[in-house]
Amino acid sequence: MHAYRSHTCADLNKSHAGQTVRLAGWVHRVRDHGGVLFIDLRDHYGMTQVLADGDSPAFAAIEKMKAETVIRIDGRVKARDESLVNPKIPTGEIEVYVTEVEVLGAAEELPLPVFGDLDYPEETRLTYRFLDLRRDSLHRNMMLRSHVVRSLRNRMWDIGFNEFQTPIITASSPEGARDFLVPSRLHPGKFYALPQAPQQFKQMIMVAGFDRYFQIAPCFRDEDPRADRSPTDFYQLDVEMSFVTQEDVFAAVQPVIQGVFEEFGGGRRVDPDWPLISYADSALWYGTDKPDLRNPIKMQVVSEHFRGSGFAIFAKLLENEGTEIRAIPAPTGGSRKFCDRMNAFAQKEGLPGMGYIFWRKAEDGSGMEAAGPLAKNIGPERTEAIRVQLGLGEGDAAFFLGGKPEAFEGVAGRARTEIGRELGLTDENSFKFAWIVDFPMYEKDPETGRIDFSHNPFSMPQGGMEALEGDPLKVLGYQYDLACNGYELVSGAIRNHKPEIMFKAFELAGYGHEEVEKRFGGMVKAFKYGAPPHGGCAAGIDRIVMLLADTANIREVIMFPMNQRAEDLLMGAPSEPSNEQLRELRLRVLPKE
Repeated sequence: MHAYRSHTCADLNKSHAGQTVRLAGWVHRVRDHGGVLFIDLRDHYGMTQVLADGDSPAFAAIEKMKAETVIRIDGRVKARDESLVNPKIPTGEIEVYVTEVEVLGAAEELPLPVFGDLDYPEETRLTYRFLDLRRDSLHRNMMLRSHVVRSLRNRMWDIGFNEFQTPIITASSPEGARDFLVPSRLHPGKFYALPQAPQQFKQMIMVAGFDRYFQIAPCFRDEDPRADRSPTDFYQLDVEMSFVTQEDVFAAVQPVIQGVFEEFGGGRRVDPDWPLISYADSALWYGTDKPDLRNPIKMQVVSEHFRGSGFAIFAKLLENEGTEIRAIPAPTGGSRKFCDRMNAFAQKEGLPGMGYIFWRKAEDGSGMEAAGPLAKNIGPERTEAIRVQLGLGEGDAAFFLGGKPEAFEGVAGRARTEIGRELGLTDENSFKFAWIVDFPMYEKDPETGRIDFSHNPFSMPQGGMEALEGDPLKVLGYQYDLACNGYELVSGAIRNHKPEIMFKAFELAGYGHEEVEKRFGGMVKAFKYGAPPHGGCAAGIDRIVMLLADTANIREVIMFPMNQRAEDLLMGAPSEPSNEQLRELRLRVLPKE
């Protein structure tokens, strides 16, 4: 017999009754039933119930065992009585009577329990991540991640893509976040960088003539943490294709992503209709560039109904250039109680409140009437026009926000989400996708007035060189994101592969010819020797698994994550270098200010 096990803890069933077997695993829990000890023995594959009574030579040893001790047991398989079968586990038809036990790895008192899903402080969970990962929910998440990555890889091979690896140590480049720098021992005073993405390398793979590339790529960004983003490193499905349009990229990526969600979505509906929504429309309708289309609410501009009206706040606001009033329809939200609740939500978001109108049966029984403070101020004719525009009826409501869109769009988007959730309008049992397209190439810093890239700087501007001769803030790029259920899953672009257009695009953002040559010399050089039109995208694997696992915290689907302060509590990173290391690298650490 094998030194440790003849079967795993998921293998045994009624057909093995009477056999002598050897199992190994962790003591999940011990239960004492009046002189009979039951152990739930757990390994990677599953759970088997083993038992020992006073006649078993192993009884005394089992009686002293602590949870999470690693043991080997020998024993006889017994079929359970029909009334004692546990249908929840594959081995529920049997149990194993222990004749011999050996402790392979003793366990001390646990800093957090593995049995059950008690909520423990994240600091404790990350410090003892190896214990946390033994818990069933975390174990399932990690196996889900493994299967998703395998599925993505297989699907990419199946549609004719080839997998290549790009460097992990490279040069620093502006990708929209801070680099992690690595000092060079052989070149004192110079630094490598960990790649924020394989962006330049994958473009040069296209220039080298390989046509269809993918990689499960690690990326490193020194970013501020969020619940849906790792503060240090993450993995993405990186994709690039030659001789393609934006639509070709969409056609290649959709079956891969959709297939993975259908395979691992746990029966939730995966909508096959992936609409194309412009960035401007997404901001207007949903208040975000990553809309959750499970919520059917679409915001609308209703400025004309308030211009010159009796509601002085909005009427005066509209006298200023660039301002507008937007409405958030709320079907079935037509009660003062709900409207007051949403008004309180807006106040928590830092606003004075949200104006609202709701429609109810008229008190005199003559039909329907508009109610609420706004309705009284603007009169029945305007409220009726608003109702007709928004397609609302009796029992419905609408909420209103005004000002410069960039100042209130975010709050409006969050209010839309809250309204959809509160009213039960959001279809929680589905995945809905949308391609967000036509992103602006540039944005202006409101404080300095400086023009800079608003998205990927390597994107081809729509209209090419001619578009760059006009107002930079009106230039749109061939850039696109894929949104799903309120998260950005994919980001990509058709690339700017012509040196003269690339130099001009960077010039508008304040980067001179020499600066571009210095920062992107390899790519500029490559484009001078015959670059094909190409484009691609990257899909965030951590975020995909997070959605499939139905969790809002990305650390629940990463094996060894950092905490929110970008610290590895298990391994003690970041750590202080030794004086010898600093001397070898010719570095000096300045004291804290």
